[in-house]
Amino acid sequence: MDRLRPRERKIFSGFTEAEIEKMEKLLKEPGKQSADHEFCKKLTRNFNCSKGRAGKPILKWTEVQSWFEKRQQESHSKDNLLNASKKLLVVPEALPLIKENVSPQMPKGEKLPELSELQFEARSTKDGAWYDVDAFVSHRFLSSGEAEVRVRFVGYGSEEDEWVSVKNSVRERSLPLEHSECQKVKVGDVVLCFQERSDQARHYDACILEIQRKLHDVRGCRCLFLIRYQHDNTEERVRLKRLCCRATY
Repeated sequence: MDRLRPRERKIFSGFTEAEIEKMEKLLKEPGKQSADHEFCKKLTRNFNCSKGRAGKPILKWTEVQSWFEKRQQESHSKDNLLNASKKLLVVPEALPLIKENVSPQMPKGEKLPELSELQFEARSTKDGAWYDVDAFVSHRFLSSGEAEVRVRFVGYGSEEDEWVSVKNSVRERSLPLEHSECQKVKVGDVVLCFQERSDQARHYDACILEIQRKLHDVRGCRCLFLIRYQHDNTEERVRLKRLCCRATY
């Protein structure tokens, strides 16, 4: 399966609270072309001239545009997940609650509240890598009682849909780490790491073996993390930007 796992990193988080509040308000206004070049340039000029920006780095209009684009993509992804999940009797968060000795006959399921706030990732049966889930298309129970869901990955069509185990291959979406969050990573933690090879680039689970703490500079975190991939036991040193924090329960 030759594909990258769509995942956006926050490349800029230096907005003030007032600026974020203003952009959130503009995002909700109907008819606003919030990602339009001229709109973002004008808004950026207003931000840079405000008292709240005094003493802080000058904003670039592309940073403002990226913020709007990311927020719009997140909103669209949540809507897709909610609409697709309405077709299911049982959603992934509910399936692990079913006992292991459940009858292979389809039991009566139930929907969970606030599903639109949840995002998931699933492990492909073809390459063992983790990809963001766009929708849960269907579900079934094997003769063993194990629950499976048919997932559609973000950025791919129905021809790439896969049946995966709910218990072992579906979980809440891992999150990229901000530069200021490097202290949260400890030796022994299991994280999601972006593995880059000459012939592929994918996300796999990995264990933190060693951490070299370094002073941060204008580029952000400069720490080095020695990790071991769980799928092939290879090791390498990586920067924080390649790590994602797995959701905790």
